[in-house]
Amino acid sequence: MVINLSEQHSLVSNWVSELRDTSIQADRMRFRRNLERIAEVIGYEISKTMPWKETEVTTPLGISSSKLLQEQPVLATILRAGLPMHNGLLNYFDKADNAFLSAYRKHNPDGSFEISMQYMSCPDIDSRILIISDPMLATGSSLVKSIQYLKSEGNIKDLHIVCAIACSVGIEFVRRAEPTATIWCGDIDEELTAKGYIVPGLGDAGDLAFGAKVQN
Repeated sequence: MVINLSEQHSLVSNWVSELRDTSIQADRMRFRRNLERIAEVIGYEISKTMPWKETEVTTPLGISSSKLLQEQPVLATILRAGLPMHNGLLNYFDKADNAFLSAYRKHNPDGSFEISMQYMSCPDIDSRILIISDPMLATGSSLVKSIQYLKSEGNIKDLHIVCAIACSVGIEFVRRAEPTATIWCGDIDEELTAKGYIVPGLGDAGDLAFGAKVQN
């Protein structure tokens, strides 16, 4: 399933517009906060799909019947660009366990690239709900490889993918690899360049959030 939150107007489409706007992108704090807010809204929507239990809560004046989550998810993200969205999800799933991965494009002289994985830290994910965030779903290669690494640690019960902007090419790649996953997008673009960048996209989310990096 693919859910595009910009199909109908909401604050999400406003925040996505600000992420794309070159006149606003110079404000790094605002850029990070917009990513965070998009993830917060998606986290709220994901919570509606999760199993819950009826629980009695004692108040100062009596007993209240409440619907509470049966279990907490595992939140995962790909360093470094995914940190603002991860933080947005953690604001809502504040009791969640967390996983972190390092995946990047290792470029070759001919312009092609490979996905290099250098780090993973995760809790027990066997039979758990996994929510993985990455602001840009371009080719989908790094995302799929990260999910495969996580799956090597245990069987994931339900998989949710959270991104600010996705490309239709990357979505199809992910759906082939993970057909049961639910993909949540702030918006979807159709074009992907030969070098794997989304058009119109928004540029390099990691650089816009945290500053330009030296690319070795």
